[in-house]
Amino acid sequence: MTELSQSQMRRDEPPDCPPMLARGVTLYVIRHGQTDWNAVGRYQGHADTELNDTGRGQARRNGRKLLEVRGGLDDLDFAASPLKRTRQTMEELRAALGLDPAAYAVDERLREIHYGHWEGQLAHELPALDPEGLASRHADPVNWRPRGGETYVELKARTDAWLAEVIRDTVVVTHGGPSRTLRGSILDLDPMTVPRLEVPQDRVLVLRADGMRWV
Repeated sequence: MTELSQSQMRRDEPPDCPPMLARGVTLYVIRHGQTDWNAVGRYQGHADTELNDTGRGQARRNGRKLLEVRGGLDDLDFAASPLKRTRQTMEELRAALGLDPAAYAVDERLREIHYGHWEGQLAHELPALDPEGLASRHADPVNWRPRGGETYVELKARTDAWLAEVIRDTVVVTHGGPSRTLRGSILDLDPMTVPRLEVPQDRVLVLRADGMRWV
């Protein structure tokens, strides 16, 4: 495992509870491939967008990389968010692995964070549309809630609930928000850093209790 970057440092104090992920268990966390909304910087959240051609290529690349890194696929679970872009990513990935594209679990707890009134908005237009919301988010990204949406605290609660049920190596296809909160919980990161963690769409995050690396 590679060392954590400066922006991903653990808390100064050790955790008071056992690790969220059992030692010896590996998560292969994959963000869905690109959509047209990603390409233009439009907030998606729970909006049910689909992959574009670039996104389908990213999904196939991640499937090939997973096979290269993991080798055998025995004793490996597969789970995805129910939104179209994650299911399409999983199905492209599984096809690249030579597996039945449809044979995987779907879990509501892996949905993207709900961006409420920001969903469908272009990021570059928000300074004019919602300057107060932007300022509030910058001041406290963990507890900020868009109108009708979720906080990162609430997102973490549902991804933690899913994580508590993971008992063996798992490929999880999800979104930027859940990828961040899974890292935050497993690696015991400072909560204020979690909403700003990187979330590339063309790499696989190999995540264990003792560290992480991108492939």
